Amino acid sequence: MNWWHRLKKNPLAKFGALLLLVFYIAVIGADFVAPYNPYTAQTNGSLLPPTKIRWIDKSGKFIGPYVYPTTQGKTDLETGDRQIIVDDKQPSPIRLFVQGAEYRLFELKAPLPPKWEETEIFSGIPLKLHLFGTIGEGKINILGTDDQGRDQFSRLLYGGRISLFIGIIGVAISFPLGMIIGGISGYFAGWTDSAIMRLVEVLMTIPSIYLLLALAAVLPPNLSSTERFLLIVVITSFIRWAGLARVIRGQVLSIKEREFVQAARAMGGKPLYIIIRHVLPQTATYIIITATLSIPGFIEAESVLSLLGLGIQQPDPSWGNMLSIATNASILVLQPWLIIPPASLIILTVLAFNLLGDGLRDALDPRSMQR
Repeated sequence: MNWWHRLKKNPLAKFGALLLLVFYIAVIGADFVAPYNPYTAQTNGSLLPPTKIRWIDKSGKFIGPYVYPTTQGKTDLETGDRQIIVDDKQPSPIRLFVQGAEYRLFELKAPLPPKWEETEIFSGIPLKLHLFGTIGEGKINILGTDDQGRDQFSRLLYGGRISLFIGIIGVAISFPLGMIIGGISGYFAGWTDSAIMRLVEVLMTIPSIYLLLALAAVLPPNLSSTERFLLIVVITSFIRWAGLARVIRGQVLSIKEREFVQAARAMGGKPLYIIIRHVLPQTATYIIITATLSIPGFIEAESVLSLLGLGIQQPDPSWGNMLSIATNASILVLQPWLIIPPASLIILTVLAFNLLGDGLRDALDPRSMQR
């Protein structure tokens, strides 16, 4: 376990791991952490800036955190200035563990054939308790609201479930595929190796952006979010397994000549058993590091797909489709709170995975292990 001690001594890797831990805990518990339902619009609450949290009342007395009810007023058609109405007569205290919109804890749904409809697996536990919220008419929109009056912070938490887990699911699909195909190619060599590598080279020469554009043009627009999610995972996994297979094939060509592989073959071990049991485990170090560094690519791919109209579509949130409104220049100037949070989360997540991957690479480096 020397690699584990070396990893713990790497401050950047620890920072990346801690940041990812916070993100994943927050999105898994989004029902509890989010103060509002991400699909529910607030009355007269579209495009509200982040709510100002106050601590002192009008008389100068400290009374704890509270907000005032805030709504959207009229918009000046000439200047574009929007009027924000603040009702300072109804302070709403901010409290922890408040009752709010009902949700179902641990609710599970899954798409099942033949129609790919969402089928309920477990209905969940009905709860109304939220981590924080307000008591009264005021709403705490710490990151403002979108054009539909929906709380931006709540949508970021729910959207993170797609953006964060799409990378893990994509790696879980593409890496076993790349490992098995690369292992078979390197172990058998000959015409099997030539045929597989030619297929891999063809896949690697296909520009992924053009493939995604072509798919966006031919796919039906009425796909559900579940179907789109599965489609994104399949597309990105199909594009990304080929490079891994090529690297694994090169490693297997060297590993299969070692004594323990020759001994297993002499004892009558079947080729597939030898590949899975003896050869591929020798590539574990490379696989762990590459998987960690590949997850950000899936997250970025989901963002690009949303910009192309192929990703998760409204009203379902994801960091990618929340960032897609950045194509509107007026949003960047007038409502930056709609752009900065999802962009920052994508950047921080990619940075955290890269820091963790670099730390794993240094910790698992055979030369550092020998030292």
